[in-house]
Amino acid sequence: MNPSAHVDSLASAACLLATLALYALARWLYLRHRRVWLQPLVTAPLVLLALLHLSGLDYDVYLRDTHWLMWMMGPATVAYAYPIYQRRALLRRYPLSLAAGVLSGLALGLLGSWLMARLFELPQPLARSMLTRSVSTPFAMAASGYFGASPDIAALCVLGTGVFGLLAGEAVQGWIGLRSAMSRGASLGAAAHAAGTARAYELDPESGAVSSLTMVFAGIAMVLLAPWIGHWFG
Repeated sequence: MNPSAHVDSLASAACLLATLALYALARWLYLRHRRVWLQPLVTAPLVLLALLHLSGLDYDVYLRDTHWLMWMMGPATVAYAYPIYQRRALLRRYPLSLAAGVLSGLALGLLGSWLMARLFELPQPLARSMLTRSVSTPFAMAASGYFGASPDIAALCVLGTGVFGLLAGEAVQGWIGLRSAMSRGASLGAAAHAAGTARAYELDPESGAVSSLTMVFAGIAMVLLAPWIGHWFG
């Protein structure tokens, strides 16, 4: 191994350790103070971005040993099936409401992304990647190929959307008067996917279950409709 490759290997391993340590520290801080802006999904990425910028480390070096963290988001999303199963009665009680929440959330996310891309005249790779931002990362990366998008950029768009929804979601819910567990859970799951679902479970179990249902079914719908959506927006 040449010296440069050895240095990159050590730096990549250090990035993995730093990512895990920052997340653990951010989670500890959030559990102590319970402020929404201290959520690990907010603080840990911001600190990581600052460290990478200051160090000048290449993103490919960072990704070399940390890519499996992204891969684990797939099994983590599947794990939401268990709380969904526990509250499967919700599917029988509110099938039309849940279907309307899933489809309207997906449609508004796609339309909002398209309008934003047109308004700011974003370059095509970014504009196409933004189309998948309204579903959780595993589904977005699976659908991105049908849009001619970059899976990595799509994942970043999903993260940014989730963080924004996490920070602003409850304020918007209060402003428009959403009070029921079902409406709060559905809106958090549709707008902020995994980040919103984690927050919904903190509010109450029913909101979390509804958020899980909305997030998972929106992702499934996105993947199934991706060939048609990609053709339409292409």
